[in-house]
Amino acid sequence: MKEYRLYELEDFVMDDDFIRWVQDGGDTDNRFWNTWLAQNPSKHLMIAEARQIVASMHLAHKEVAPLEVSREVGKMLEFIKGPDKGDLPRKPRYLILNKPQRAAAVFLALIIAGIFLITARKERKPTASTYAAMASLPSFTEKVNNAAKALPLALPDGSSVQLAMGSRITYANHFDSGGTRDVYLTGEAFFKVAANPRRPFRVITSEITTKVLGTSFSVRCYDKDTTISVSVSSGKVSVSGIIVAPNQRLVYQRSGQKFQKMLVDSPAFIARKSLDNNMLCEEKPVEEVFDELSRYYGITIVYDSGLLSKCTVTADLSNEPFFRKLDLICTAIGAKYELLDGQVVIQSEGCQ
Repeated sequence: MKEYRLYELEDFVMDDDFIRWVQDGGDTDNRFWNTWLAQNPSKHLMIAEARQIVASMHLAHKEVAPLEVSREVGKMLEFIKGPDKGDLPRKPRYLILNKPQRAAAVFLALIIAGIFLITARKERKPTASTYAAMASLPSFTEKVNNAAKALPLALPDGSSVQLAMGSRITYANHFDSGGTRDVYLTGEAFFKVAANPRRPFRVITSEITTKVLGTSFSVRCYDKDTTISVSVSSGKVSVSGIIVAPNQRLVYQRSGQKFQKMLVDSPAFIARKSLDNNMLCEEKPVEEVFDELSRYYGITIVYDSGLLSKCTVTADLSNEPFFRKLDLICTAIGAKYELLDGQVVIQSEGCQ
């Protein structure tokens, strides 16, 4: 019995039974591999990539003209050997191969191509073809929203999704095993993730992966957009090692492959609503006001405590939007603010 759970990508690509399943797709093979994938969900992405490589090797079944094979093999050998210094240009030499040799030569070229793909995989980010490969697996479910309103979905782990118009999502039929809970998204969706510290939840798009434990956030990744954005409502998420907190948005510029962190357009009050109903300040030290605002919205506010030590605020901030609150506070103490890397930076010359 083969220990497929210990296989790496190159092992699947070279396995006769796996190759037969990809190229022929018989009922017996389909039953075996679908059952195996259901039991080993952590291997889904590797299997999808191995299928793509094996499918590209289907060329080996085609008859290739002897002259074409010898020409290509000759080029390959010349490339490997490299040019000799001082050599004069000469006519290319072709190898004359019989049918078995031609088949072996074609297979060798395909194996070299497969090794190149396997090596490149180690540095490759998710691509648009990743979604298609996963969605084609029988052990995966795909949902497409062609309606004019958001489509509510319930995932196998109890997480919920609001799939935006013109979007599609695919995920494993079961999250019972494996180290992560992976969903693949094209378009836009809002996620409310069921907490499970042992199995992080990942949203994989064409170019970035968002990893969370239990939180609510949205991802926008339409093919036509020049950017991919991740906005967090509660909890925290990690995108390529960058932590995104509540009321922050991380934007990925596709052309420059750069990230930029910023605040969402309308930050939400994340503390008890009753606290927002009673934000009346009377000669209150501005440091206390900024600290409260930071806790209530989960947003870091940076200021020089030495400069602001004598500043106080008298204003009614109750039920005002976040940026309106900032405007009222800064007006009261003669300060300004700027947004930098998802934080608020207060600029002030102090108070008398």
